[in-house]
Amino acid sequence: MSSKEKILSMAIVLFAQKGYSGLSMRQLAQAVDMSVAAIYHHFPDKDALYLESVRFAFSGKEQIFCQVWQSDCSPEEKLRLFIHSLIEVMLNDQNFCRLMQREILEANPERMQLLAQGIFKSQFSLLMQLATELAPEQDAYLVATSIIGLTQYYVEYQPLLKNLTGWKPEYEMPEVIATHVTNLLINSLKTKTA
Repeated sequence: MSSKEKILSMAIVLFAQKGYSGLSMRQLAQAVDMSVAAIYHHFPDKDALYLESVRFAFSGKEQIFCQVWQSDCSPEEKLRLFIHSLIEVMLNDQNFCRLMQREILEANPERMQLLAQGIFKSQFSLLMQLATELAPEQDAYLVATSIIGLTQYYVEYQPLLKNLTGWKPEYEMPEVIATHVTNLLINSLKTKTA
């Protein structure tokens, strides 16, 4: 791992724990056993470090979603694959999810713009295209955000959901959640467009 990758890896963890405002360049330098000057050698400022950290965290995940978009299957199956992939990403990288949750809660307009335009824009555009294929009469933005919201809910609220009456162990399985959310959305979209 290069020194830049070491910095980025630790920055993801620390931004997730402390938030953008709570992490200083000095704290990061101490965590990676480097000088502050070494950090600034790789990143001109904290904003650049932050954006590059999120890009670094999302880079491997983007390839997972590219496989979904390039798959030769029906829009309904593509939706199920996307939801399953999103669940896997959320379950397998707690630091990235925590970082995104923290950013949403802080809702800093500049960082929201950086995330929306610099990180998620292309994936969201592809999801909106899929939403249009699935329900041409519906608002693609609302369908796409509903897909993300439903999926995110099942993953993020799992610790609470396990304690509610009716919960079953299979409700933790990505395939079960993906199939359920897909069926729920497809049936709802068919009802609305019929």
